[in-house]
Amino acid sequence: MAIKERRARERAEREQLIVRTARELAEAEGWDAVTTRRLADRIEYSQPVLYSHFAGKEAIVAAVAVEGCAELAVLLRAAAAGVAEPRAAFAAVARAYLAFAEANPALYDAIFTMPSSLPFGTPEAPAALHEAFAAIAEPATASARADGHDPDGYTELAWAALHGMVTLSRNGRLRPDLDQRRFEAFTGVF
Repeated sequence: MAIKERRARERAEREQLIVRTARELAEAEGWDAVTTRRLADRIEYSQPVLYSHFAGKEAIVAAVAVEGCAELAVLLRAAAAGVAEPRAAFAAVARAYLAFAEANPALYDAIFTMPSSLPFGTPEAPAALHEAFAAIAEPATASARADGHDPDGYTELAWAALHGMVTLSRNGRLRPDLDQRRFEAFTGVF
């Protein structure tokens, strides 16, 4: 039994190495630089070993996205912790969401912008995806109810606005000198 456990542990460690290396490479050079050949070279295993863990790049990106959602959920919950007033709690979550996107652009892309086979928004979605959405939805729902709005529509609209700010800012479509005023307007609405 000890050999079987060791092999399972080594497999899990290799899988984590692949995910971590893909993420590091993507953050340094962008997702176009992440290829199975480069990953295999970087982790010092053959491509067949990499394919024994993942079907291809899309599956690796999905694994990075799941890991990123888990991190995002922890970060957003920490931002809302101890903030009793619903609008202030959602503002803290929104600020943390924007900071996460700025600090981790490739990870953000893996989660929210790249094509994915992950079943977002379904019961079959990995737990980390549900946790990340709940970390946004819980304070948004409280804020919506406090203002007399439909919680589901309010949450999705607020999330869409945050995503729009991230995407448009990153691509130079929004003026950086208006970041604070834009955030104040956002929190005034949400």
